[in-house]
Amino acid sequence: MSRPTARARPATRTEPPSSKAPPPAAPAPKSAARNALKVKVPRAKRFVALAGNIGAGKTTAAKLISQGFGFELFDEPVIDNRFLRDYYGDMSRWSFTLQLEFLIRRVEHHELIHSVRKSCVQDRTLYEDPEIFAKYLHGLGHMTNAELDLYYEYFQRLSRHIVRPDKVICFDVSSEDVLLQRIRTRGRAEEKGIGKQFLKGLNGYYAGFPQVLQEKYGVDCLVVDVSKQDIRRGPGREEFLDRVSAFLA
Repeated sequence: MSRPTARARPATRTEPPSSKAPPPAAPAPKSAARNALKVKVPRAKRFVALAGNIGAGKTTAAKLISQGFGFELFDEPVIDNRFLRDYYGDMSRWSFTLQLEFLIRRVEHHELIHSVRKSCVQDRTLYEDPEIFAKYLHGLGHMTNAELDLYYEYFQRLSRHIVRPDKVICFDVSSEDVLLQRIRTRGRAEEKGIGKQFLKGLNGYYAGFPQVLQEKYGVDCLVVDVSKQDIRRGPGREEFLDRVSAFLA
């Protein structure tokens, strides 16, 4: 049996060409065009971590990297930390307990990151606690010699077989006033008691942290001064993502 032929469509009337030229296509937004050209997603899996003083902007940066490059985001375990409020109320009583809690949670993050197939970004590194916070709190008298030694024993055992970050981006904010302003802006209730002198002491340790990362742990580090740069939007955001893209390439 022969197949039925399709019915021909009636001829459509051809309109005379318009004398008006069509409006030009709207140009792509400058930021989108620039990011499309310069921000390149690494083909191989990458593990990048953010470092920096309290209020430096690590959480914002981690979210930008996650969104801009499609990385899995591992937030700093602050909101759900059961000891943080007590710690800020009585540092001498709770410093060791808090540092141990952070150590366990960050090691858990490293184990999860190792199992995830896609690239990952971590808000605050595992190494800031033993190299900065534990030493600083001990120096202030908030941790005893025995507590510091025990903390390092836990750190050595728990971190022995973890996968280290491929890259670390360390934020530099030398002005404690800027840090305080950012802390006040985000408004975490437990951070209300943080003072300028406390941040200044931490900044002293952070000054040498990139060198510690590279020479002691063998982790490549990019230092970014974000004292005056707003990475949340506009040119500051574009410039930051461009630098991260080049650093991860």
